[in-house]
Amino acid sequence: MAIEAVIFDFGGVLTSSPFEAFTRFETERGLPADIIRRTNAANHLENAWAKFERAEVDIETFDALFAAESLALGAEVRGRDVLPLLQGDLRPEMVEALKRIKAQFKTGCITNNLPANAIGSMTGRSLYIAEVMVLFDHVIESAKIGLRKPDPRIYQMMVETLKVDPSNCVYLDDLGVNLKPARQMGMTTIKVTSGAQAIAELETATGLKLG
Repeated sequence: MAIEAVIFDFGGVLTSSPFEAFTRFETERGLPADIIRRTNAANHLENAWAKFERAEVDIETFDALFAAESLALGAEVRGRDVLPLLQGDLRPEMVEALKRIKAQFKTGCITNNLPANAIGSMTGRSLYIAEVMVLFDHVIESAKIGLRKPDPRIYQMMVETLKVDPSNCVYLDDLGVNLKPARQMGMTTIKVTSGAQAIAELETATGLKLG
């Protein structure tokens, strides 16, 4: 198989996972374990999170919907309180790997993100994210196009824009549900659990030395 393109998710792949921040928040507040992740996972195509990532609801509506959905699962968590927990730290080793990949292959990023300004002032963070985003040949953001992973159309848009065959692509994500459509299209998929693990699997898939 000749690799033509490597396509990345952003949060949890190029940044550390927000799950660690979720766990800290729940522990500090005495909330049931994994209440945030369970709320995100329940009815995951049409829940508050999905609607917000497709920019179908504003922040006030998201806040109230998330509160109601989490309460139904055992404890109320305000949507607004979850948003600051999303800001993971960049993984420098993954950014370096991306730079080396870009020198050889086409690169893309498909990110389920939130409407601009949803997390308040992001000025400093936006600057360093912008430095990473320019490394991609094409970026698709859910909140800008009204589609989000795992909708197969978002992956199709990427391969059409990059003009590549899915069977010649590698796709990385930290969520299995988002890897499934890519795998069904014929992509080689990597489920990211850490930077070191992702880089090792990327080296195998691409034949490049990335570390």
